[in-house]
Amino acid sequence: MLTGGCLCGKVRYQISAAPIGSTVCHCVDCRRASGAPFVGWVSVPWSAFRLVAGATKTHVSSPGVERAFCADCGTPLTYRHAAFAGEIDVATGTLDRPDDAPPENHTWTSQKLAWVQLADGLPHYPRALPGP
Repeated sequence: MLTGGCLCGKVRYQISAAPIGSTVCHCVDCRRASGAPFVGWVSVPWSAFRLVAGATKTHVSSPGVERAFCADCGTPLTYRHAAFAGEIDVATGTLDRPDDAPPENHTWTSQKLAWVQLADGLPHYPRALPGP
């Protein structure tokens, strides 16, 4: 089981299933929503994600996309896309043990900041992951 929460500790969550995937996203929207040069996400089944303390506030950041964050401290916590209704992406940095969900790839590298150098040997995708 993976657990995590926000900076102030008011929002806590549990994930009761194995991750579906894990990525580092370099898109402009993730950068602006987080205030960071890129964001790690771990994808899990929606049915396996549960808030165990507190409540989140949500923001529709683009058509079909909802981002949730702690209303008290502002920590970005989750990302949901209508096209993937059975999944939720959880910000890897909010996990209690982020090392338990290492990234498998880098996505949206076409929007990567020029000064970010990727040297970890992981696959790079210029946009989202290729479909099935």
